Amino acid sequence: MIMKGQKISDRYQIIKAIGEGGMANVYLAYDTILDRNVAVKVLRGDLANDEKFVRRFQREALSASSLTHPNIVEVYDVGEDNGQYYIVMEYVEGKHLKNLIKKRGKLTTSEVIDIMLQITDGMSVAHDSYIIHRDIKPQNIMILENGLVKIMDFGIAMAMNSTQLTQTNSVMGSVHYLPPEQANGKGSTLQSDIYSMGIVMYELLTGSLPYKGDNAVEIALKHLKEPLPSIREKLPNIPQSIENIIIKATAKNPKNRYADAREMHNDLLTCLDEDRINEEKIKLPYPEMSEEHKAKSTKKVTAEEKENPKKEEKSGKQKEKKEEKEGEEILAKQITKNDLKKQNKFLIVLASIFTLLIVGITTVVVLIPLLTRSKEVIIPDVTGYTVEDAIKTLQDAGFNVASEQQKIASEEIEFGKIVRTSPFAKTKRTTGTEVTLWVSEGDTKIVLDNFVGSNYLEVKGRLEAQGIQVLVEKRDTTDKNVKENIIMEQSPAAGEKVTKGDYVTLYIPNVDRYPNFANGSYTYDQVVEYLTKYGVTVTKVEEESKKTPGIVIGQSRTEGSPIVSGTSITITVAVAKKTSSEGEENNENNDPDGCEESGLC
Repeated sequence: MIMKGQKISDRYQIIKAIGEGGMANVYLAYDTILDRNVAVKVLRGDLANDEKFVRRFQREALSASSLTHPNIVEVYDVGEDNGQYYIVMEYVEGKHLKNLIKKRGKLTTSEVIDIMLQITDGMSVAHDSYIIHRDIKPQNIMILENGLVKIMDFGIAMAMNSTQLTQTNSVMGSVHYLPPEQANGKGSTLQSDIYSMGIVMYELLTGSLPYKGDNAVEIALKHLKEPLPSIREKLPNIPQSIENIIIKATAKNPKNRYADAREMHNDLLTCLDEDRINEEKIKLPYPEMSEEHKAKSTKKVTAEEKENPKKEEKSGKQKEKKEEKEGEEILAKQITKNDLKKQNKFLIVLASIFTLLIVGITTVVVLIPLLTRSKEVIIPDVTGYTVEDAIKTLQDAGFNVASEQQKIASEEIEFGKIVRTSPFAKTKRTTGTEVTLWVSEGDTKIVLDNFVGSNYLEVKGRLEAQGIQVLVEKRDTTDKNVKENIIMEQSPAAGEKVTKGDYVTLYIPNVDRYPNFANGSYTYDQVVEYLTKYGVTVTKVEEESKKTPGIVIGQSRTEGSPIVSGTSITITVAVAKKTSSEGEENNENNDPDGCEESGLC
């Protein structure tokens, strides 16, 4: 067990435990070199000696460290210290989506679309690298106060092109979001993440889970066999386009789902457009269940059949034979020889027509598709090609090339050359598949200056003009020399590179301001208690007043001025006015000879 104050690799000082998982424990720690808080995931001690778990843990680190996106928790460091395997990650202060659902219940449609756009945008990066999360659920998705979503715990993520440790028979992740193919032990694909995201979207909109049960097995069976409850029955006013996304994402048959997170993201982008809100309900092209399962689920068995199925079958056959015999006798009496001849001719013609129809249908349904069916070929790798050369190479291989190319920044590939394709190179697709080219914009990354000491408003405007997204966070400080709106710290640090769309966080002092203590509601003791935590010295002055004695009636520092540690303030407190008799008595005591009154003093 790791203790508070313990250092890992002589760098990460443990502050406290913040979570426990099936494979690892998570701690809040302080990075003594980069002066920042981080989250450290440490492989559980009872698993550290298991080579299988260690390799899976290391694979997690490698998979996660390759992902860089604002909606994915960043991995900073990976290592081992005295047999303890650890990953150092970005520390995110926020709450899980599950907590948000428990607190709010169902969310608004616009909120859900915004959250799902961020989730699918982050997962697109993982899917582009053929990395499957395998455990998408609200508990693994954080949401910050500013609405930014962060996907966590690629702890059971797996690179699809990995040749080792493919746990196809291992069912991992929460059963409430478990894709049917995982419940059936068939392993995971990119479409498995799509299913889980569809269930999350359903829960965000309705505030409840679609499948419930007394145990995990019962819930898993519902994922396998039961259709998803209609969301429009619960929310009649929800656009059909929204329900269509959920229907497609949560299809039992992976072929009916989105190909990857990017395709789902693109559908979400337009789902609230006016021309889509009342679109027709989607019809899935592939069957959701096998014919065998359909037969089992639709066959109705009567109570009598259940009790004595053999008897029912026997009596049915006897009845059928009796009816056939009676029919033959009646028919023989009614049909003449001429009628029989005409009937035979008609049957011969009918049989010929039927035979021709069978041959024709067989030709259309079987032979023509066999002759015209597109074959599967490997998409050529055109990385580093010019656009013209890439188009020619792909077309020669039998693929169609999208008329519009996508732009992407790249440090390795020079401007105007191909960075990658979608679908990816070296994957099999049928000839005629459309391939999109991703063209390099060159190294568009910006080297960050040192913003510490600058006004955050000026820096924010400059960065946003360059396409950088800026987050501003306030931090408490005891530094009395700190100035309001001046940057104390930045992340990423000066000298690091960012590109368009990346986030930069600017930290400014949390400067509190003096309230109006003289509004009639503060006593002197309350003022002292309020300002002690700021390190402000309070001096008391009394003044006669008609106001309630003990109430603050004045202050030396104006309302709204910043509270700075180490400074002082004078507080004026009301005291009761002296009576006239008290005044005369005081005059007599202070001037016994009456010299002041006579003017002779």
